[in-house]
Amino acid sequence: MPVELKPLQSLTLLKNLALTQVRDEMHDLTTRQMAILLTIYLDPPPHTVRALALHLGVSKPVITRALDSMGALELVSRHRDEKDRRNVLIKRTVKGALYVESLGDLVIKTAKELPL
Repeated sequence: MPVELKPLQSLTLLKNLALTQVRDEMHDLTTRQMAILLTIYLDPPPHTVRALALHLGVSKPVITRALDSMGALELVSRHRDEKDRRNVLIKRTVKGALYVESLGDLVIKTAKELPL
């Protein structure tokens, strides 16, 4: 069953999520980084820089910069595709999976606290 929120509720949810991420020890990713991370973790692999750029409608350097930042946080890793050495495969990591799971839990908790 779809969840129905009023505009003010949806914006409050977004604000509260952002505040919690800033206050807690979660990495507060940019919107672009979050879109890339959630695509990697919620859509079936394989994921490549080229495919992510096409899917998100941005350039490959934009994806590469975001992956550099997320790689430094160990949320994703990159490896050469052994079948086609021109491609770089983006892989999920344990730390990234835990981050996404925590984010999902946070969304649920924050949504339950929304005023009616």
